[in-house]
Amino acid sequence: MKNELENKIMGKINDGKIRLKSKYVFWAEKLGLGTAFTLSIVLSILFFNLILFYLKETDNLKYLSFGKFGIFAFLESFPYLLVIVFIVLIVFSGYLITKSDASYKKPFGQLIIFMISFIVFFGVVLTYTGLSQKIENHSRNLREPIRMLLPLAEIHDRGVSGIIFEKYDNYLIIQTPQGLRRIEFENNNDLKEGSFVIAVGERKGFNFFASEIKVIERDDVPAIGREIDFKFRSFDRNDFNKRIPSNLLYFEDEEKKCMEDCFRSERSPRDCFDECIRP
Repeated sequence: MKNELENKIMGKINDGKIRLKSKYVFWAEKLGLGTAFTLSIVLSILFFNLILFYLKETDNLKYLSFGKFGIFAFLESFPYLLVIVFIVLIVFSGYLITKSDASYKKPFGQLIIFMISFIVFFGVVLTYTGLSQKIENHSRNLREPIRMLLPLAEIHDRGVSGIIFEKYDNYLIIQTPQGLRRIEFENNNDLKEGSFVIAVGERKGFNFFASEIKVIERDDVPAIGREIDFKFRSFDRNDFNKRIPSNLLYFEDEEKKCMEDCFRSERSPRDCFDECIRP
């Protein structure tokens, strides 16, 4: 029986039905598998860290403080792409485990639990480093795909946050990562210029109509604060004789033109906003 099996295998080898791999090819495949697994684990840790960073330092979770009114704003600003890439990396890492020798030595479920625990642990550890903020800083000067992964300056329809630039009886002009924006809000008597605010409501065109607005600390949303600083880095708030750059005006084209003409007449931004920005 043994000789018959050996003869059968040798016959298939001679016929070319079975091909023997060189030990160098075997080690190359094993090294490639190990490299792919290591890279997927490292990327999984990085993306988990970026998810924690986004939730911790942006306005996303803060919208939940508005109750049912903030749920849509939370869902709209949630980092879906980061989460999807993270899940794909986890699935890919699990697939690589099934192709390794480890899957024969320990139960697959136990290996997956260990792998996820490892990723979560080191992802949390990375939050105590400045890596995520460095990625954020680099993303400001880059286009896709990093800007897509960290949509800090993305325009949302249900929520907005920023610093009050000018206050009027029935609306606010606030500094946001998109530029100066008009926020319609009725009861704003307790709000002050320079306060950091977050609002939920509805965007219509370039204006935002807030159903509720709250004053928060800048440290509650540090990434949003840094985006605003970057956007307004060349503008001096106290220099009223200086023309506000067009890229800082998140308004209709007609409103921008009106503002530019108003600035040329050396009137203050407050008067120009009141005259040019439509209700």
